[in-house]
Amino acid sequence: METGRCYACKREFSFDPGEVVTFLVDPATGLPPGFSALGSFRPATPEAVARSGDLPVCPDCVERAKRFKPGS
Repeated sequence: METGRCYACKREFSFDPGEVVTFLVDPATGLPPGFSALGSFRPATPEAVARSGDLPVCPDCVERAKRFKPGS
């Protein structure tokens, strides 16, 4: 088990690294590669993808996201 901060809500939680949902985030922007600060999409540069890392998302935030998924 590891402890980390949720990408979405910033709350610390314990998780199994092999089981947790992760989000690829560019540390230079704090956003996923290919996202702009205004929420628009653009092609992700290879450099942004290369420097990005996976950040964990807590189960509460995953459930919240599923409730707002279009078509559900």
